[in-house]
Parts: sequence; C-alpha cells; structure tokens
Amino acid sequence: MKDYKEIITIEAGKRGGKPTIRGMRISVNDILNWLASGMTIPEILADFDELTQEDIFAALSYAAEHVIHVKTSDFLINNS
Repeated sequence: MKDYKEIITIEAGKRGGKPTIRGMRISVNDILNWLASGMTIPEILADFDELTQEDIFAALSYAAEHVIHVKTSDFLINNS
C-alpha cells in the first residue's frame, strides 16, 4: 500500500481544511463514519465509485496515526 500521505490531502478551501481523499470532497471522517455505521468496504466502494480500497486503508492509517499523536499529547499535558 502507498503511504497515506500520498492519498490524504488537506486544503484550506475544501471541507473546512479537513483531511480528504486525493483532493476530493470525501473526507477521512466520512469514511470513518461509514465504517462505524456498519458499511462494509465493498458497500462504500459500490456507493462511491471514485474511491478505491487503497483510499479507505489510507483513511484508516491516517486516523490511527493521529489518534496515537493526540493520546500521547494528552498524556504528556495531563501528566506534566
């Protein structure tokens, strides 16, 4: 799989600067919400033919990395 940094983009004028997939108006948060609501990857791909499985995995990788950074920062702030 490609590094998620090649797929996830952040542009000030798109979706309020939220991370999106390849500059499209589909955000990482959209993908996470669809998965959390119970949609499967094949269902997402069927509904949004502009997405690829690699896009979905990139969104998950981005989210996982950023959760780790937020949790680590919170820990350091709360325990200093």
